[in-house]
Amino acid sequence: MPYLFTSESVSEGHPDKVADQISDAILDAMLAQDPDSRVACETMVTTGLVVVAGEVTTKAYVDIPGVVRKTIAQIGYTKAEYQFEAESCGVINALHSQSPDIAQGVDEREGKEQGAGDQGMMFGYATRETPEFMPMALAFSHRLVKELARIRKEEPELMPYLRPDAKAQVTIEYSDDNQPVVVDTIVVSTQHDDFIKPDYAAHPDTAQGRAAAVAEADEKILSKIKKDIIEKVIPSVIPQTMLSSRTKYHINPTGKFVIGGPHGDAGLTGRKIIVDTYGGKGAHGGGAFSGKDSSKVDRSAAYAARHIAKNMVAAGLCDEVLVQVAYAIGVAQPVSLTVNTYGTAKVDMKDGQIASKIKELFDMRPRAIVERLGLKNPIFSESAAYGHMGREAAAKEVGLEYVRVRENGTGEKEEVRRKEKKSVEFFTWEKLDYVDKIKAAFGL
Repeated sequence: MPYLFTSESVSEGHPDKVADQISDAILDAMLAQDPDSRVACETMVTTGLVVVAGEVTTKAYVDIPGVVRKTIAQIGYTKAEYQFEAESCGVINALHSQSPDIAQGVDEREGKEQGAGDQGMMFGYATRETPEFMPMALAFSHRLVKELARIRKEEPELMPYLRPDAKAQVTIEYSDDNQPVVVDTIVVSTQHDDFIKPDYAAHPDTAQGRAAAVAEADEKILSKIKKDIIEKVIPSVIPQTMLSSRTKYHINPTGKFVIGGPHGDAGLTGRKIIVDTYGGKGAHGGGAFSGKDSSKVDRSAAYAARHIAKNMVAAGLCDEVLVQVAYAIGVAQPVSLTVNTYGTAKVDMKDGQIASKIKELFDMRPRAIVERLGLKNPIFSESAAYGHMGREAAAKEVGLEYVRVRENGTGEKEEVRRKEKKSVEFFTWEKLDYVDKIKAAFGL
């Protein structure tokens, strides 16, 4: 019997995503000066206020308020009427040094390998449903909110009323053999200007008349937004073949959405972990990503598990796969690596046998993951909105300001800062660089 599956995404202006982007911008600013920085940065945003807290160990000097304000401005909160604005919001910085109790288990030293930054389990997932090897419901949801942001920033004349906060949710109908058939339902809620004012003169000067004028203006606003999203946004990002006369649309279903962003709801780092990963498909270990450097396996091992899963599916080893890896804090080797192909494996092997071969191909020790995926580079800000998985791997030039310690002419030590530009790879965990190795190992 056909069934339905739903996933959601949120825009870069959603308060939780604002917090994620601030945390990752601070992380990147530290990595740009000191690639060995240890960072665990949490952010809270609310009306007119940003609070940054957590633990860091770094040689970098970072203007925290400056990074916070720049990030907020790039998102689009630049107007006082939003009640949360880049130049005027307060910034409280409560970052402090990392616990030495944690550092002693993670640091690499003579006779001891770098251990995992925490215990826990991480998951990677991949499927053939979309070109990005992601679940279709989540992929379409990401595309919708990303397109709203693109229009707001690059073609504002198309929908000049858009504000930064938005959410999208897509429901896919699947067939009995687990194949996506059609988009059943699309839900989009976007923050907007109050761009049509009530015409009080056209109604009696009574309480009922004024209410009727407000209701009439609101209805015109919602009608315009619904028309624009159905005609301009949805067709540009969702294939026409996946839409039908049966597809249902709920656009701003609660009504007006003028008050939004951190003024509408407080935002916290790490509160959109399902949006960040697979939209509820597969599984999630519970650990958030943003604001954490790569010594935290919550982040680095989740990326590595996605890298494995995507390459397995791309190699033709299976049509769908879930990879789990688990660690003990301070211990380098994972305590387990498990594979579930959901019965879609194309080789005559049990999932346990497949997992054994995968373990031989992918070194999952924390240091090996960091080196394989280049996770000491300042590459994380771009991952903090529109999903950490399913993105396009690409090389970009970034500015670095490395800190070096040297002895001066008097024998004293001094810090020297050197600025340079470097080409680094973003979303390395999305690369299909192990496809040939997997094919060879499994005789595909």
